[in-house]
Amino acid sequence: MSDVKIFAGSAGTDFAKKLAKNLNTEVSPGLVEHFSEGNLLVKTEENVRHQKTIIVQTLWGENLSDNFLELLFWLDALKRADAAEITAIIPYFSYAKADKQEDTGVTSLRARVCADCLQVAGASRVITMDLHSPSIPGFFQIPVENLSARDVFCSYLQKTDLGNGIVVSPDAGFAKQARKYAAQLSLPCAIGDKNRPELNGLAEILEIVGEVKNKNCFIFDDFTTSAGTLVDVARALKERGAAKITAAVTHAPITAQALQRLNESPIEQLLVTNTTDNQAIFSQSEKIVVLDVTQEFARSL
Repeated sequence: MSDVKIFAGSAGTDFAKKLAKNLNTEVSPGLVEHFSEGNLLVKTEENVRHQKTIIVQTLWGENLSDNFLELLFWLDALKRADAAEITAIIPYFSYAKADKQEDTGVTSLRARVCADCLQVAGASRVITMDLHSPSIPGFFQIPVENLSARDVFCSYLQKTDLGNGIVVSPDAGFAKQARKYAAQLSLPCAIGDKNRPELNGLAEILEIVGEVKNKNCFIFDDFTTSAGTLVDVARALKERGAAKITAAVTHAPITAQALQRLNESPIEQLLVTNTTDNQAIFSQSEKIVVLDVTQEFARSL
């Protein structure tokens, strides 16, 4: 795809390089400069007039807000450079978790605010993966493609022993997606009954709906930050006689504390993708296997 120019934001450099390799091209040169007073400058260093362009920037972590602002500046720069089309590839759109008002008080609808900003800044299309809520594309007036890591996870697991296996959804909210995993792997499905008493509080696993005794369990979810739900589900499964436990999450912006929780848990293996550039944490655990999903993004272009 030599006719497409790919640019990388500060949080999308590695992902953009792998994406470009899948497309048999290279990342185009660009500049991101931070000034002493905190201002940010981005600049394309290649002519994009009347050309299709891609900007890659994942959104997570301590610098999430800075990375989002940088993405907006990239979109504006490409628009002002008269690019014919601007596709924003956001491997992990973490603000997708903020898709509704809370039960009490008045909170901002952050996912909607982000959608408005991306459109105004110049995005003509957004490609992301495993949005936490299916309502998010409805916040946009431009095409949004929500890819799935399911094929990548299933392809990996189908090369292993799936005998006596069962797919487990950590809660009712992910049950629909878990059933799709179960169908693709030709396995039955169980569902965890989860309750989160307080906003940002730890979830409580109340029950497991389904027979898991002596089963090899495969837990799937779209993301984890604290690993709390995954570990709690795994322990609940063990208490009910489960055998081997494997977990898989698309987005894993986990911390050192979460890593310790994972290493001390009954989970024997955690599959994650490279939608977050979190290799510094991933490399500290032999349980974690990182799968590349850039080919899924390349297919959508």
